[in-house]
Amino acid sequence: MTTTFIALLRGINVGGKNKINMAELRAAFERQGFQEVETYINSGNVIFKSDLDESATRALCEQLIAEDFGLTIPVCVISATDLKETLANAPEWWSKTPDTRHDAFFTLPPMTAEEICAHVGAVKEEYEKVSFHGRVIFWSAPMATYSRTRWSKISKDKTMYNAITVRNANTAIKLSELAAAHPDTREYTGACYANK
Repeated sequence: MTTTFIALLRGINVGGKNKINMAELRAAFERQGFQEVETYINSGNVIFKSDLDESATRALCEQLIAEDFGLTIPVCVISATDLKETLANAPEWWSKTPDTRHDAFFTLPPMTAEEICAHVGAVKEEYEKVSFHGRVIFWSAPMATYSRTRWSKISKDKTMYNAITVRNANTAIKLSELAAAHPDTREYTGACYANK
């Protein structure tokens, strides 16, 4: 079975560090044998198909980045099916309120969303909202009081911060929509893959 995945590279093209050109990244994925490779914006989001399982795909993504770009970059790999299901279970308040920051924190193995939430501690309910489903933590906070939230300070805890990669709600939703155009391929006919 060939599965559609989204790879989320952590911490690239931020503040002039860990620079990776998206066209070069796409070409590197294609050389590795991944199929139907598509990148989205400059923050390191790659939609592609792989014949490998999720764990092996993630390892191969990190390997190719090290070999092609000389960078040790953690990568979150999530299937299009899992991302769609996760977003379908997002809380009602996430992504909808204006003048509010809405983020999705994608956890990196072996850390889990539950462990990160427990470590960060109780939310400041007057300033922020937090929930999680699967490996994704949903967070929303009004921009006017953003600096008062507990989760805005997660970057100061290197253990926790290194266990996540963050995308805003618009990016997470758009990636799911783009991935839907690359449905999983379930049967190999010898000449081409065919859906069942």
